Amino acid sequence: MYLNPEIQLEKDLASQIYHGLQGDVIRFILQNAKDTTDDDYWRSRMEGHCMKVDDNILGHFYRLCQEVKDRLGFKENVDFYVTGDSTINAFSVAAEDGKHPHIVNVNSELFNLMSEDELRFVIGHELGHLINMDTELKRLIYFVYPPQISSLPITLQLKIQLHDNLAELVADRYGYLACGNLEACVTAFFKMASGLDLEKMQVSIEDLLEENKKHLNYFLKEGGMSHYDHPVNPIRVQAIYLYAKAVNQDELEKDMGELIQILLKVGNHPLTNFMSIFIATAGIIVANIDGQVSKEEIDHIVQNLSRSKIFPKIFLESIGKLDINHLFEDSVKQILEINPGLKTNLLEYMISVVLADRDIRDKEVNFIYNIGRGLDLSIKEISVIFANMIQRNFVPSLDAIS
Repeated sequence: MYLNPEIQLEKDLASQIYHGLQGDVIRFILQNAKDTTDDDYWRSRMEGHCMKVDDNILGHFYRLCQEVKDRLGFKENVDFYVTGDSTINAFSVAAEDGKHPHIVNVNSELFNLMSEDELRFVIGHELGHLINMDTELKRLIYFVYPPQISSLPITLQLKIQLHDNLAELVADRYGYLACGNLEACVTAFFKMASGLDLEKMQVSIEDLLEENKKHLNYFLKEGGMSHYDHPVNPIRVQAIYLYAKAVNQDELEKDMGELIQILLKVGNHPLTNFMSIFIATAGIIVANIDGQVSKEEIDHIVQNLSRSKIFPKIFLESIGKLDINHLFEDSVKQILEINPGLKTNLLEYMISVVLADRDIRDKEVNFIYNIGRGLDLSIKEISVIFANMIQRNFVPSLDAIS
C-alpha cells in the first residue's frame, strides 16, 4: 500500500497564497471579464505546432499514458502531445474552464533517452501537477503580479518559491506511483540532468545513489542552497528514495524534515542568521521601551525579517520565547566581528523601529543614544544618524497634529 503523496506544508502554503491573493474573488472577476482564455492560447499552440497522440498516432505511447492515468485514478480528460524539441523536458497545463481537456506535452528528446518506466515516471509527474492543481495557483499569481510588469513582495516571493519546490516533490511522488519502479525514477533524474543514456555509459543504480549522497552532503552540511522553482536534483532523488522506502507516514515526514530545511534556506552568508536574530531581538526590545507595542512596530519588524525568513512571524514568535537580551548582545557582537562597518546600519534599524508607530518618546531617544554610545559612536554621530532617519522616514501621526 502506497503512502499519501501529499506534503502538508505544500498544501498549507498553497492555501495561504491563494487566499492571500483573494483567489475566489479574482477567479470570479476573470470569468466574467475575459473574452478569451488560456485554453484558447494553449490549444492553438499545441494543435498547430505539435503532434497529438492518440490510438492511431503513436498508439503505444498513447496506451502508456492512459495506463498511467488509470494507475493514478485521474478521471479528467487529458490530451497528450509530443513536441519536436531537443531539450529534455515535459510540461502540463490545466484546463481553465473545464470545457477542454488538460494538456500534457513531452519533448521528443525524452524518447531517445527514457525507458518505458522512466516515461511513466515523467507522465505521472506531469499528471501529478494536474491532480495537485498547481496551474490554477500559478495563473492567479501571474495575474496579480504579471511578470516583467510588477515585482512580488519578498515574503510572497520566498513562499511561492518554497511552494513550487514542494509541489515538484509531490509531483515526483505521483511519478513514482505511476511506474512503481524506484530505479527508473532515479535514472530518469540523472538522464534529465546529464542528457546521457546511462545504460550505454554502463552506469549502475548503486553508483548513482552513492554519487547523489555526495552531492546531497553539500546541501546538508556545506551551505548549498536550492534557489530555483524546481528543487536541485540531489534533493529530488533523496526525497523520492525516502518516499519509496518509508514504512509509514510518520517516518516519511520525519525523514523529509532534513530535506525541507534545505529548501527553507534563504541565505548562506555567515551574517544572515545573526542579522535575523538582531532584527528580531532589537525590534522587540525597542518596541517595548515605551510599554506599548504597536501593530505598526510588529509589522515593521516582520517586514525586515521577511528578507531572510520565509516565515518571519513564526521566527519572531520563537525568538520572543527565548532570552532576548542575551541573543541581542550576542548577535551584535557576532555581526560586528564579521563586519565592523555595520555599526551605523544596526543603529539605523533600531531608529526605524522607533519611528514605525509615528511617535517618538523620550525613553526611546535615550535608549538610542545609550545603544549608540555602546557601539562607540559619538553623540554627534548618533545625532546625525537620528536626524537623517527622521528626515527620510518620519511621518507624524494624524492624531498628534489634529
